[in-house]
Amino acid sequence: MKRFLLPLMAFAVLVVFLAVGLTRDPSEVPSPLIGKPAPGFSLPQLDDAGKRFSPATMKGRVWLLNVWASWCVTCRAEHPVLVEFAKTGRIPIIGLDYKDKIADGKQWLAERGDPYLLTAVDADGRVGIDYGVYGVPETYVIDKAGIIRMKHTGPITPAVLQEKILPMIEKLSS
Repeated sequence: MKRFLLPLMAFAVLVVFLAVGLTRDPSEVPSPLIGKPAPGFSLPQLDDAGKRFSPATMKGRVWLLNVWASWCVTCRAEHPVLVEFAKTGRIPIIGLDYKDKIADGKQWLAERGDPYLLTAVDADGRVGIDYGVYGVPETYVIDKAGIIRMKHTGPITPAVLQEKILPMIEKLSS
């Protein structure tokens, strides 16, 4: 009887872990970068490869970093939400064109509208690796001190914008 007790207990522990895991939202991927400085980088801009962008230029402002790509199907669903939000002018949105061809990125924005103050080109994906990008789209809320305060994996929907991102922006802007 005792020889069955240990495997039974191990099985019970696994069932508890599985039950807890099934109650979690898979789009809520925790990031070890929350509360830490946004990784620095210097990348060429999509519109003018001679100009570069670095997060250091955004110090003193709350801003969004939106990681996207022209080949990303889910980015198509998110893009109209970003375009409408950008029209409000509440905070700057910086695009990070991830593992994409420059011509494809330019065409994509020309066809769908450009919500970004500017777009940096992460052609080889190294900056994405530094930010812990699991896949596109992903969006980061970065505070005035350059600290990542929020990461959203997946498309920004009107509900995500209203319930998560805007309250965070309000909190950080005050």
